[in-house]
Amino acid sequence: MQTFGRLIPFLMPHRRKIATSAFFAVIVALLWAVNLSFTFLVVKVLLQGESLPSYVANRIEASQSDIKGHSNSLASLDSRLTAAQATRDKDDETVVAIYKEKSRQQRKLSAASRRLLVLSWVQANVIPLVPEDQFDTYALILGLLVFLTAMKGTSVFIQDYLIGSVVELVMMGLRKACFRRVLKVDYQTLSNNGTSDLVARFTNDITMLATGLLLLGGKVIREPLKAVACIGFAFFFNWQLTLLSLLMVPLIAVVFYRFGKTLKQASHHTMESMSRIYKTLEETFDGLKVVIAFNSARRHRRQFHQETKEYYRKSMKVLQVDALTSPTTELLGILAVCLAVLPGAYLVLREVTLIWGIKLTSTKMDIADLSTLYALLIGTLDPIRKLSSVYTKLKRSAAAADRIFELMDMESKVQSPEQPKILGRHRKSITFNDVKFKYATNDEADTRPVVLRGIDLSISFGEAVAIVGENGCGKSTLLSLLPRYFDVDSGTVEVDEVNIRDVSLGELRSQVAIVTQETILFDDTIAGNIRYGRPSATDEEVAAAAKQAYVTSFLEQMPDGLETRVGEKGRQLSGGQRQRVALARAILRDPSILILDEATSAIDAQSEALIHEVLADFTKNRTTFLITHAINQSILNFVTQIVVMDEGKVVAIGTHEQLRETSPLYCKLYQSQIRQQTPEYNEDFAPDIDDTPHFIPFPSRAKSSDDEDFPDPALRPAR
Repeated sequence: MQTFGRLIPFLMPHRRKIATSAFFAVIVALLWAVNLSFTFLVVKVLLQGESLPSYVANRIEASQSDIKGHSNSLASLDSRLTAAQATRDKDDETVVAIYKEKSRQQRKLSAASRRLLVLSWVQANVIPLVPEDQFDTYALILGLLVFLTAMKGTSVFIQDYLIGSVVELVMMGLRKACFRRVLKVDYQTLSNNGTSDLVARFTNDITMLATGLLLLGGKVIREPLKAVACIGFAFFFNWQLTLLSLLMVPLIAVVFYRFGKTLKQASHHTMESMSRIYKTLEETFDGLKVVIAFNSARRHRRQFHQETKEYYRKSMKVLQVDALTSPTTELLGILAVCLAVLPGAYLVLREVTLIWGIKLTSTKMDIADLSTLYALLIGTLDPIRKLSSVYTKLKRSAAAADRIFELMDMESKVQSPEQPKILGRHRKSITFNDVKFKYATNDEADTRPVVLRGIDLSISFGEAVAIVGENGCGKSTLLSLLPRYFDVDSGTVEVDEVNIRDVSLGELRSQVAIVTQETILFDDTIAGNIRYGRPSATDEEVAAAAKQAYVTSFLEQMPDGLETRVGEKGRQLSGGQRQRVALARAILRDPSILILDEATSAIDAQSEALIHEVLADFTKNRTTFLITHAINQSILNFVTQIVVMDEGKVVAIGTHEQLRETSPLYCKLYQSQIRQQTPEYNEDFAPDIDDTPHFIPFPSRAKSSDDEDFPDPALRPAR
């Protein structure tokens, strides 16, 4: 219940519906007990052949006799009390005993008086409406039973409808809250959890929680009320025997607690297993081309079989406990009924009121009294049986709620400062000061290596910097620090001499546009995907950005031009077309910092050269970072300097010509590129490079006289 308690803020807006639903649950419980109480009338009329008017008259006479007897007893006790007080001390044990007996007789007198009042009202207002013929009376009883059952069914419908409405609204609010939380969490944390696990929490876990809430607001409220109503009516018939049946309640509670603890743990493991099934499906469907090309369907079938088999094994643990819950609670319930009915049968058959000297009824019981008591106790057992059947679902729902609130409690490792500094539009420099970073994992035993090892780098505003290096050297990771996908482990990243961790995330990211190698498009139109860069842009601005990125060159092939939908993940477009749309999106954003991560890798050479011409003009008055594996002339036309990285370090900075003379690693990368592009390339004609590395000095953050000595930025020493 503690887990479900966290749902209270989501339930409070709908408290009126919940209160109305609870009211109808009370109506259902009362009608349930009243219907079972009709057993008394049926037995009296059908089996014992006694008419209702005569029964009521006899009960009135018996009540009057009881009142007279209790009144006489009280008068006698008053006389004894007067005599005792006259001869003994007031605190004498005899006086105390007389007071106790007098109190008991007064309670009995009050009960008999209330019973007489009710019976007199029934005789005056109800009995005149009862037919004199016994069959007609029996038909009337059955008609009332049908009417009350219809009312009970209507109340059940209204209650379930109201609760269903509340649950759907709560689930909608919970999904929105989870989605907001996910969008606030940093990229690294979400990546470590995995898409499949997130999808499982948003789908399977939310569905299980909804099922539990429906039960919690419906049966879990209604059935206990029905049991309480039945016990209340049973107390009215015979409170001593009813109290005997309640001796089994603590044992039933212990059984529920034991089974519930096991169920919750098993359900949690089952949902984790379902997340792995989602992961297998996601990987298979996303990599379907590779699966088909490598004829690996059998491998994926085997993997899927193993995960579903594991899910089956864990589900059977849940089913095993579930299968035990219902018969166990039913057995305990029958034992509770027997504890009351067996002594009751003894009292009826032997026509006594005592067992082993213990008074179990004030008057002799007949078969009608026993039958009604039995019906009411069985009516109590039925709600318990139903609760045991939903107990498994409630525990699975609680486990699902735990997983959902784990997501809600997830904290982002990247936080906006409480009092952010004003950055303004970037105009000075971007500086990496002794930056170190390694990726975090959820597994504490998994110690990943350091990715960035003390990066020192300063880039002036307006420069276009190409970052090159072998795979895994940290190029993309370095630039991912700028929009704060991750935060550095040590060191600082500064924009215009302001630490980006002191700036609000919104202000920082509003100045950054990114085009990645793995192009991300949404299932929208081409224009919609471009406008994603700046939602307030006009149609003319969108068209201009599309033209700059050469999107218009393939629009003739599209049925609706810019209004053509690109499909899920942009699959209606080719890889090169997707990259152009992504580039147009970045152009429309008009960022002060542009990051291109292999942004033209899927475009043909001619289009790439044209786009580089566009970039040569577009990158003016903004700082541009270009991650690339291929340095060609069209890139060199607008790149002001090149940064070479190796094993998480910056090993060289300079122009293309400078690096060919001073950086062996750059020459190696460049020669590999030429070798790939020119099959007849001969290493004998490659430039002779000294094996000793010569690095251009790292930049200083302060301006120097070199700016005046070298007016051409390409010729200046690297900063």
